[in-house]
Amino acid sequence: MELFDSHCHLDPMRFGAELPEVLGRARASGVTRLTVIGTRAADSAAAADLAAREPGVVAAAGVHPNDVAEAEAGEWDRIVSLVESGRVAAVGETGLDWYRNSAPRELQREWFDRHLRLAQRLSLPVVIHTRESIRDALDMLREATARGPLRPILHSFTGTAAEAVEAIDLGCHLGFAGMVTFRSAEPLRAVAATVPLDRLLVETDSPFLSPEPLRGRRNEPANVVHTARCLALARGESLETFAAATTANARRVFGC
Repeated sequence: MELFDSHCHLDPMRFGAELPEVLGRARASGVTRLTVIGTRAADSAAAADLAAREPGVVAAAGVHPNDVAEAEAGEWDRIVSLVESGRVAAVGETGLDWYRNSAPRELQREWFDRHLRLAQRLSLPVVIHTRESIRDALDMLREATARGPLRPILHSFTGTAAEAVEAIDLGCHLGFAGMVTFRSAEPLRAVAATVPLDRLLVETDSPFLSPEPLRGRRNEPANVVHTARCLALARGESLETFAAATTANARRVFGC
């Protein structure tokens, strides 16, 4: 059985010298592939470097919506250059976050639009963060898809069943993270059970969102098996069937 952690953050600031052990534990747990996500230009470049030297690793480059107000002069140009270099498999993490409000909403929209247009220009998937903002994010995706093809990934999806249907109609894949395993997350598990199997991704969002039974600890890619097992059970599928499908989905989306 193979699993693909479709969204994790493994930059040196968070994992440092432990990274070889973290990757070793992932592979020992059957996590043979993973996508390392950038949130600024520096960690996007680190993700691309990691992907270049580690088999089964691909990278994404972008500026997180919570960080756009702190972006340095020339940082967007560094992201564009990295994406255009062909060293990453996706654009992002981008999106909208109305929960933290660490950046003005119009500035977040501007940067989200930049990422969407870059992904469209280079025919790459785009990894999208939404927190208390899914309605506005879906509206911007609808505008973007009217311009041309787009390959969106709504990571750590927490929307309603109706929002899931709308997102899928817009061509999205939906990633589910550790929060779907929480005891209070029965409504989210019910939503996940309605998503077509060919649109599902599974992720850790490491080092955040550790699944049950590991809440309170630092998350890492090896733990994606707990989320996969929970989702398979909620959907009435075997873990093997679920793992094979979500791994195939992620490989297709990220082209690896």
